[in-house]
Amino acid sequence: MSVTILDHALIQHKLTIMRDKNTSTYIFKQNLDEIAKLMAFEVTRHVSLKDKAIETPVCAMLGKEMDQQIILAPILRAGIGLVDGFRDIIPTAKIGHIGMERDEETLIPREYYAKFPKGLEDALVIVLDPMLATGGSANMAIENIKQRGAKNIQLVCLVGAPEGVKAIQEAHPDVDITLASLDEKLNEHGYIVPGLGDAGDRLFGTDE
Repeated sequence: MSVTILDHALIQHKLTIMRDKNTSTYIFKQNLDEIAKLMAFEVTRHVSLKDKAIETPVCAMLGKEMDQQIILAPILRAGIGLVDGFRDIIPTAKIGHIGMERDEETLIPREYYAKFPKGLEDALVIVLDPMLATGGSANMAIENIKQRGAKNIQLVCLVGAPEGVKAIQEAHPDVDITLASLDEKLNEHGYIVPGLGDAGDRLFGTDE
């Protein structure tokens, strides 16, 4: 597996705007969309291609087109925030959804909702979640997606903590991780430091 940190200047600029506690919900979502578009380029860099015969205004030629179905799998609810940006760049992508919540007695994440398009076994499945904190929800989501037949999975998160990255590496060494930033640590409340707060609350305006 690989861990890729996208240190592109535009991504880091927009991420700083999102981290600012004074950034409005509207601006937060706008920058999340823009970062997602930029990340989509990197994540799909090695998607398989096939030849396509076309005619330009000048001559006939063999061009290239994607030869692999892409399925976006946002982890509810914050993962939805990354979908628009990815789909703007990959309009043919299909979308599945998986909802994870922590059992208050066992503290173990459990699935409460899942719906996926057909063809998981042959697709590139991109799991989307803005925050990779402890890795618990992402771990369980990836495991459940694998049980449904997926073999080629990537995890894309905006901000990650070393603890979460390590958890995914240990549980799913076959899953590549792409982050906009690898932050310092988790605090005593399980929040990423410096992080950007609760991504879901900031995205949907429910942090009041």
